[in-house]
Amino acid sequence: MKKIRFLVVPVMVLLFLSSCTSVRVLSDYDKDANFNSFKTYAFYKTGIDKAQISDLDKKRILHAIDNEMNSRGFVKSENPDILLSIFTKERQQVDVYSNYWGAGFYGWGWHPFYWGNPYPGNNVSTRTEGSLYIDVIDAKNKELVWQGRGVGTLNNIRNIEKKEERIKEFVSEILKAYPPGTALN
Repeated sequence: MKKIRFLVVPVMVLLFLSSCTSVRVLSDYDKDANFNSFKTYAFYKTGIDKAQISDLDKKRILHAIDNEMNSRGFVKSENPDILLSIFTKERQQVDVYSNYWGAGFYGWGWHPFYWGNPYPGNNVSTRTEGSLYIDVIDAKNKELVWQGRGVGTLNNIRNIEKKEERIKEFVSEILKAYPPGTALN
């Protein structure tokens, strides 16, 4: 029984840590849009200006989008086929973990009334979960044709290189779903 407990705890920690680093992606698109005709892009300044994040993070996101689009053969243009816009949302996520494993469970030590965790109670932690939306707008019709959303934990990253890497990860994961029907999906 003790061997199982010692195996379960590290596995749970690994699962928790891996869930914190991943980006969950959702996308939606206009099934009537001809994505094969889109070859050039530009940023939709009006939409980007409304994004409620720092100008430095906007620049990081736009730079990451530029790199992704260029690596896929899209060309930035003054007369684009599509306009790209971003916006963000964030919310506080509260996690509650119970320390009480129950009486009779052979746990962490001796307590006068039961075997188990000598410190029953709850641990509470908070984290910020953020969403980055990338919108693709048909420049000719001014209609939204694709939207991707990445949701993940945003830690207060003080290291600029780590922050840039996390932003690149968000953008890359979101744009894997664009254009719809490609092998990257």
